[in-house]
Amino acid sequence: MRFVKVGRPVAWNGPWVTISGLMLAVLVSLVVLQLSPVEGVVFVGLLAVVIGTLVEPFVGLAGGLFVGPLKAYLSAEVPQIPSQVGHLFIALALGSWLMHGLSRREIHLPGLFGSHSSPLFLPLLGFLGASLLSLWDAIGLLSYGIPELVKWAEIVLLFLFVQDWVSAGGTSGHGPGWHIAGPVGRRLRGLLVMVWAGGLVQALVGIWQFGLRGEGPDHFKILGGDFFRAYGTFEQPNPYAGYLGLTAALAVGTVAALLWDRLGGEPETAGEDGRADAADPEGLRGWRPSAEWALVGFGVVASAVMVTALVASWSRGAWMGFGAATLALAAALPRRTRWSAMLVAGLVVAGLGLYWSGRLPASFTARLTSFVQDIRLEDVRGVPINDANYAVVERLAHWQAAISMVRHRLWTGVGLGCYEAAYPTFALINWPIALGHAHNIYLNLWAETGLIGLAAYLALWAAIFWQTWRVTRRARGLVRAIGVGLLGAWSHVTVHHLLDNLFVNNVHLHIGVLMGLAAFAVNQTGRVSSVYDR
Repeated sequence: MRFVKVGRPVAWNGPWVTISGLMLAVLVSLVVLQLSPVEGVVFVGLLAVVIGTLVEPFVGLAGGLFVGPLKAYLSAEVPQIPSQVGHLFIALALGSWLMHGLSRREIHLPGLFGSHSSPLFLPLLGFLGASLLSLWDAIGLLSYGIPELVKWAEIVLLFLFVQDWVSAGGTSGHGPGWHIAGPVGRRLRGLLVMVWAGGLVQALVGIWQFGLRGEGPDHFKILGGDFFRAYGTFEQPNPYAGYLGLTAALAVGTVAALLWDRLGGEPETAGEDGRADAADPEGLRGWRPSAEWALVGFGVVASAVMVTALVASWSRGAWMGFGAATLALAAALPRRTRWSAMLVAGLVVAGLGLYWSGRLPASFTARLTSFVQDIRLEDVRGVPINDANYAVVERLAHWQAAISMVRHRLWTGVGLGCYEAAYPTFALINWPIALGHAHNIYLNLWAETGLIGLAAYLALWAAIFWQTWRVTRRARGLVRAIGVGLLGAWSHVTVHHLLDNLFVNNVHLHIGVLMGLAAFAVNQTGRVSSVYDR
């Protein structure tokens, strides 16, 4: 990580800070007296988050990631609250991060080339550039193109913020009290707990919707009408399940790798009292008993609840994605290739055995196989439509519209995010209403950004996969465990994207955070390599 450093740090504990704090307290008291009790609690809570974010950017990041998935729910059920309030927290966190850097006279930015470059930053900028190129003469530029470009700009900023923040930027000696999250190891564990906690809350909501509430939308009825598909605050089961699969894969992989290395005799660098030695001051390479067992315990609970809600979502794409994530985790968990191959083969044989022997629930297998039976690659304009095949044929019709857009503008597409704006021109006669995207991210990006954008996107994910795989082979301890979890998360997203688009309902914020986490792990791998590295 390369940085710019100028001058002396600014003092933040002077008399003006005390006077400003007293004036703010008086102002808040006057405002609260004018509000109802509920409004007062909400106001004070939001103010606490704002102040906390100014002190520590992590607070705003946590608030943004927690509130972000409420976008669809707020739009449908609580319109008086801005549905994009999560972005305000993210913007505040980013602003606080920059303010801290300026206060220390340090701005940390990754280099594009050289020994301190980030191998993921250049591919990310490459896709952003290809997306910008696609917006030249785009259809629906202001309403669709610019908002989608802003989403990817947020991903880039979160990428930069997370890798710098987890690395502790400078050191905790810059400005007492400003770095309350502590050393790198604690920041890393805090970030994991925050991401998993968001998934846990969404999973609990989904389980309640599935079988505990006793009612729900008629079109979400499953299993004879006694249960309902879980959808959390996403208002739709498929993106909800995609978010859960992404988060659950990270949790399952991280916990499994920590236990695998611990039970498999991974060499330790921390003493039994949990204090790291001089060679590993942040406790990232070895096992820190109190911290790691607490992380594992919470991860096990969160994983179990999230996987349960994932099943309750009844989302075929998410099931397929999580199946791919499971195989990726099995491949990355052992350090030696032969053990990886045996573990993957064992899972495949076990799965096929359960299917062929009829031991899997009939409703589960029917849900998966029905899609395979109905999918087809020919023109679907003349296909008879019924209740059984409606959802599949609708998706295929949107795929066909995307292919027509590709033929219209092969190289640069109709514009990033502009699929919905262009859809009426390319829609099939029986399907005039756009679903917002093509329900296949690869076709969708090909239609929107052309062959150039699709190639840049695939290059980005190829770099992400390769660098994450290197982390699982070369790193140790918590960094390696996170690499294993991230590999599962990327696998889930890659496969689920064959049937859907997960860059909706602010899930892109979580993906940006995980990309930043991956960048941190890649940078650490350059310093901490495994004794098993081959």
